[in-house]
Amino acid sequence: MIATALSYKGTGFNWMPVIPENWETRRAKAIFQERSIKGFPNEPLLAASQKQGVVLKELLEQRSMEAVQNFESFKLVEKDDFVISLRSFEGGIELAYYRGIISPVYSIFYFRENKHNRDFFKYLFKSRMFIQELNVYKKGIRDGQSISYSEFANIYLPVPAKEEQDGIVQYIKAQEEKINLFIQKKLRFIELLKEQRQSVINDKLQLNAKKMRLKFCVSKVGSGVTPRGGAEVYQDEGIIFLRSQNVHNDGLRLDNVSYISEEINSEMKGSEVHFNDVLINVTGASIGRCFVFNIDAPANVNQHVCILRPIQETISSEFLMLQLQSEKIQTIINMVEGASREGLTNKDIKNFPLFVPPLEEQKQIVSHIKTETATIDAAISKAKREIELIREYKEAMIAEAVMGKRRI
Repeated sequence: MIATALSYKGTGFNWMPVIPENWETRRAKAIFQERSIKGFPNEPLLAASQKQGVVLKELLEQRSMEAVQNFESFKLVEKDDFVISLRSFEGGIELAYYRGIISPVYSIFYFRENKHNRDFFKYLFKSRMFIQELNVYKKGIRDGQSISYSEFANIYLPVPAKEEQDGIVQYIKAQEEKINLFIQKKLRFIELLKEQRQSVINDKLQLNAKKMRLKFCVSKVGSGVTPRGGAEVYQDEGIIFLRSQNVHNDGLRLDNVSYISEEINSEMKGSEVHFNDVLINVTGASIGRCFVFNIDAPANVNQHVCILRPIQETISSEFLMLQLQSEKIQTIINMVEGASREGLTNKDIKNFPLFVPPLEEQKQIVSHIKTETATIDAAISKAKREIELIREYKEAMIAEAVMGKRRI
C-alpha cells in the first residue's frame, strides 16, 4: 500500500482545487486517445449502462427491441475502453467490459500507454466531482447529442504515479468488499422482515366473511397508456405520471417519478388517478405490487399500472390493498403470470376473489395489521436508511481516495 501524502498543492481548477504535492495534473488527451473505428457489423452489440458499465446489450435487465440499422456505421469498442455515453453528465464515463460495437453517437477512448491503472480512472470518472465537471460540457442532450471526445480531451485530470494508483484501487476494492457485504446482510434482513410482515397480513385475513369477485367491489378497473411522443414528453414538473417502478407494496416511490403536462393529462382522462384509488402493477417483474394512491395531487398512469377504484360503501381502499398483497391473491397472480401471457388483464383482476366483511370489521382488521406491523415497518425503514448512509459513505470514500484525500 502507498501512503497518500498529507501535504497538498493548488490546481486552479474548481472541481479539484487541491491534490497531493507529488501528483500531477494532465489534460485527458495526454493520457487517452480516441478510438473511432467502423466496419465491424458482425461484432456483438453493446449498450452503455450507468450501473453495469458497457456490456453486451443482451445482458441488460431491461431489454429493448433493436430497430434494423446499418451496423457498418457502429463504432468498435475494445474491452477496457472508456465510453462517453449519452447520459455521461448524469452518471459519469463508462468502462467497457466486452469487445463489440456501439452506436456512432458515442465517443470511445483508451490509454495511449499501458502505464496507468484502468480502475483508478474508472472510479475517478464515476465520482461526483468529476460528473459535476462534465456538466459544464453537456450540450444538446435533448437532440441526442453527447459530450464529445474533443471536449473531454481538454479536461485536466489528477494523475498519481502508477504505483500509487494501484494502491488506491486496492484500498477502494477492499473497502467496497466490506461495504457490499454489509449491504447484502441488510438486504437479507429486510427480506426476512418483509416475510414476517406478510405473515401478519395473511394471518389477519383468514376470514370467514362473504366472498365476492373484485368487480363487484370497485367502480373502475383500467390501465393507462404511454403518452404520444414517448419519453420525450416527460417533464421535470407537472402532473405526476406513475409507472410500475413507482408502485411498491410499502408505498409510492416518487424519487424517480416522471411528469406530464396539463394538456397531455387532459388527453388521458380515462386514466386519471383519484385519491384513495388502489394501484396495481400488471406486467413485468413487479407484477402484483400495489398500494393506495394517498397523495393530494393530480396524477395519471401508464399501461403497466392498473387503477382500481373501490366502492367505499363496500370495501375500504386499505382493506382492498391488503387483500391484493395477501398470499392468496399473489398466488393467483403468479399463476397467471406464469401462463406465457403478457401479464394481468382487466378480466383477470375483476375475477379476483375477495373476502368482504362489514366495513367496521374491515377497519378493525386494518387497524390490527397496522399495529402489529408498525415495529416491523420501523425496523425496515431503519435498515433502509443504514443502507443509504453506507452507500453515501462509499461514494465519499471513493471520491476522497481518487483525489488523494485519504491516507492509503
